[in-house]
Amino acid sequence: MTKTDDAAGTTLGYEQARDELIDVVRRLEAGGTTLEESLALWERGEELAKVCRRWLDGARARLDASLAEPRAEGGDQG
Repeated sequence: MTKTDDAAGTTLGYEQARDELIDVVRRLEAGGTTLEESLALWERGEELAKVCRRWLDGARARLDASLAEPRAEGGDQG
């Protein structure tokens, strides 16, 4: 596994990053890796968690913006 830079990390979709993060956690929990491998896995996991967090923050911002807009289809209610 190679360390990716920020630009490459942002090209991952949420589901892809989440699935890879799950795999990283499983490998760390299973043990049997060298210290160097474990550190590399940990670093990759941190990168993947940041990618997921950016996707979720973006989704939250889109939802908040959508909820803040007046509903055009409903018109005046009340």
